[in-house]
Amino acid sequence: MRIVLNQPVHPDQLSDLYRRAGLARPVDDQARLARMLEHANLLVTAWEGERLIGAARCFCDYGWVCYLSDLAVDAGLHHQGLGRALVAAVQAEIGSECQLVLLSAPTAMDYYPRLGFQQANHAFYIPRPAH
Repeated sequence: MRIVLNQPVHPDQLSDLYRRAGLARPVDDQARLARMLEHANLLVTAWEGERLIGAARCFCDYGWVCYLSDLAVDAGLHHQGLGRALVAAVQAEIGSECQLVLLSAPTAMDYYPRLGFQQANHAFYIPRPAH
């Protein structure tokens, strides 16, 4: 397994990973996935050969905050430290001045504290229309 910084990923590869990871993302909308990849400015990926097995997709200003929008790990590889390794690679890239934040899926609320994240009760968001 290798972890790589900002390696190009094809929307088909990301779609396949999201399916295997069980992430609720627009896996059948290749154009939307392409935009998601194009506009993320920090992408840390994990590979077994040519197969994408994990990804941390982020938006970062490298001075104050980095938003971890996706942390996806192939479900067959859970509990092996891959998510932790992806987050550690993000942290190494953004440095100690930058705070790492995310919105958790309800099913992952117990996972992120094990990686050092603190739960915040002061966040707000405007939900996207359903489609």
